[in-house]
Amino acid sequence: MSDITISSGSTRFGDTDRRDLWWLPPLSIFLGLSTFIVYATFRVFYNADYVVDNETSAYLLSPLYSPLIIIPWLPAWISPAMLVLWAPGGFRLTCYYYRKAYYRSFALDPAACAVSERKKNYAGETRLLLIQNIHRYFLYLALVFIVILSIDFIHSVMWPEGFGMSVGSLVILGTVVLLGLYTFSCHSLRHLVGGKIDCYSCVAFGKARHSAWKGVTRLNKSHMYWAWTSLFMVAFADLYIWLVSSGTIIDFRIF
Repeated sequence: MSDITISSGSTRFGDTDRRDLWWLPPLSIFLGLSTFIVYATFRVFYNADYVVDNETSAYLLSPLYSPLIIIPWLPAWISPAMLVLWAPGGFRLTCYYYRKAYYRSFALDPAACAVSERKKNYAGETRLLLIQNIHRYFLYLALVFIVILSIDFIHSVMWPEGFGMSVGSLVILGTVVLLGLYTFSCHSLRHLVGGKIDCYSCVAFGKARHSAWKGVTRLNKSHMYWAWTSLFMVAFADLYIWLVSSGTIIDFRIF
């Protein structure tokens, strides 16, 4: 096992006996998260072309701006997205998977398993990082956002002349589904529905809670996958609605 152990007596950051491309995952995560952060920051301050709302098509709203909250007396540089993104952003920031991801890729603490760390004294998630302890409360808000985005999908299929499905509708539906899978695979939800129970037959609705726990557990096994696919689906949905709203492309109606 010498290929996965830290060199004996190593004190320098990054020293390891690993011979694989251990640096590739944290680098990929750094590039992926940075790309999304830069794009989302630009779109939040761009503050335009985030909704399709006219008399000839269905209503399409970017997930970065949902629910749409417009307060006229606020300064022009404060976009509606700033009023809502703190909730889903906080959910991801405090997510157990993302904590591992950005600790390794941005703070390099540690950069990877069996790689010498930047700091030798582990202090845990203390001081400023105590905010990580409120992840379960951001979960409650995330569940509300799934409902809100589901309503956005309903709006996207309500054309002036009746029900209709377009590419935009499918994009929003895909966003809702992936965000739902990410949210319902959350570690905190798994604990909430049954992780803290030692004896299911000893509590009310024990059988139902055990079934719910097993369902969330199955989803939880792919939590990392749902985290990434839902993140970039949000960006893609916003980009698509931006292009439709600006007149660059047309939202093709399927039926």
